[in-house]
Amino acid sequence: MATANTSPPAAAAQVDAARATARAEFDRWALTYERSWLNEIIFFPCVRACQEEILRWQERRGGGGYRMLDVGCGTGKLLAVQARDDDAEILVGLDYSPVMVAKFRDQIRAADVGERLFAVHGDSERLPFADETFDVLTCCNSFHHYPHQAAVVREFRRVLRPGGLLLLLDGFRDNVVGWVVFDVGVTTIEKNVHHVSWRDARRMIWDAGFRDIRQRKMNVFAPVLVNAATVPVATAAAAG
Repeated sequence: MATANTSPPAAAAQVDAARATARAEFDRWALTYERSWLNEIIFFPCVRACQEEILRWQERRGGGGYRMLDVGCGTGKLLAVQARDDDAEILVGLDYSPVMVAKFRDQIRAADVGERLFAVHGDSERLPFADETFDVLTCCNSFHHYPHQAAVVREFRRVLRPGGLLLLLDGFRDNVVGWVVFDVGVTTIEKNVHHVSWRDARRMIWDAGFRDIRQRKMNVFAPVLVNAATVPVATAAAAG
């Protein structure tokens, strides 16, 4: 990424190049994504973790309908599972890869979920939705690809309603195993990625206006940092 002495035009060009590279990689991966070994060892455990957190959130608020956005949705695995919940009124998946979005749309057409499931091509830094559109926002295993992570978290806050739930899951790099897997292995392979520390994730989430922040390490094949937070009800309007 850009260093301190990189000129603004050079830094912008570097970010654009990183975005283009990431999109090309995910466009290629979309063709075999459903058969990836990562599904069993990382992605599916993250889906289950999100389900558990949403259930807890529903219990705390007394249940009821909700609208959900999954940023970096891939082919829509999490949303397809969440569509089994009758309280899920609208389920929207957004991804930067048009090929991933196309694959998700194919699955939507084949599924019997009514008019509740939608796939959108878009950028996490500029979510194409009005303020306070969703009740739940999930982002699983894609945050390390985002060049301006604090700006993305602020966008998450913008589109969530008062009392809304944020679930941000990504690689946990604050122990030896996580450092080797993510800071060494994944960074070497994927380039231009950054797994935030436990402390930095908490700061970004707090600074964006979220409260009731809960963090935990989930031990799967590689450790995952689970961040859960909510938009304050009393101060939500004032924060805008």
